[in-house]
Amino acid sequence: MLILLPPSERKADVRAGRRLDLTRLSLPELNPAREAVLESLVALATADDDAGTRTLLLSEGQRGELARNARLRTAATAPAAAVYTGVLYEALDLATLPPTALRAARRQVLVASGLWGAVRLTDRIPPYRCPIGVTLPGPGTLSAYWKRVLAPAMESAAAGGPVLDLRSAAYATAWTPRGDLAARTVTVRVLHEREVDGVVTRSVVSHFNKATKGRLVRDLLTAGARPRDADDLVTALRDLKYTVLEEPTAPGRPRRVDVVVTAL
Repeated sequence: MLILLPPSERKADVRAGRRLDLTRLSLPELNPAREAVLESLVALATADDDAGTRTLLLSEGQRGELARNARLRTAATAPAAAVYTGVLYEALDLATLPPTALRAARRQVLVASGLWGAVRLTDRIPPYRCPIGVTLPGPGTLSAYWKRVLAPAMESAAAGGPVLDLRSAAYATAWTPRGDLAARTVTVRVLHEREVDGVVTRSVVSHFNKATKGRLVRDLLTAGARPRDADDLVTALRDLKYTVLEEPTAPGRPRRVDVVVTAL
C-alpha cells in the first residue's frame, strides 16, 4: 500500500544536521526537476523581498520564510517526518508509533511537495516555504510543472498495490492516477457531522479533516493493514470502525469515499 499525504504549511526549525544532498533523496528520477525548483526558489528569495513575498503569498509577518528559502542549499536538514508539523502530523504522531508500524510508515508514506515533488519520511530536507499553487520564474505554476514529471515516479512507487490518497485538492492536481492504478486508488474526504436545530448536517471542516486523516493513517499502520486492492482498503477502514460512505466514481478515475466524523 502506498499512502499519499499533503505537506504541512508549518515546518519545524532545524538547528543542526548535514546539508541538503539531492542525491540522497528518494525518487531520484525527480532530481532534475527538484534542482530547477530549488534554483528558482533560492534566487527569488535572495533577489527582491517584495517579489518574493508576492510570489509565495506571504504576509508581512511571514517575511522570515524568505530568509529560510535563501539558505536552502546550506541549511541543516532533518528527516521529513520531523520537518512536517501541523494538525495531520500531530494526529499521526510518528514518534510514538510502535516499531513495526513506524517501519511500515517509512516504506509506505510519500509526502507531496511543491519543492521536492514527493519525499519519503526518511528523506532529509531543510524547512522551506513553497506552496504547490505558486508560479515561480522558470518552472512556472508548480502544480502544472510537477504534473509533467511525477507520473512515472509515482507509478513505480505504487508497485502494483493499492494507493490511499489523502492529499489536499491543490496537491492532487499535480498527479492523477490513470488506468489500472486509478482502479487501485482510494481518495478520502472527511465530513464533519453535527446536528443543528434537529437537522443533521455534514461539511468539510479543515481541522477535523486533517486530524482525522492523521489518525486514520496511524490506525492503519498500527493495525498492520495489508490491503491487496481498493476493496480491501475500504474494508480495512471499516474494520477500524470508521464510517465510510462511497461516492459514485466515473470509469478510469480513483475511487472516492467519505469518512464521516461525528462532533463530540
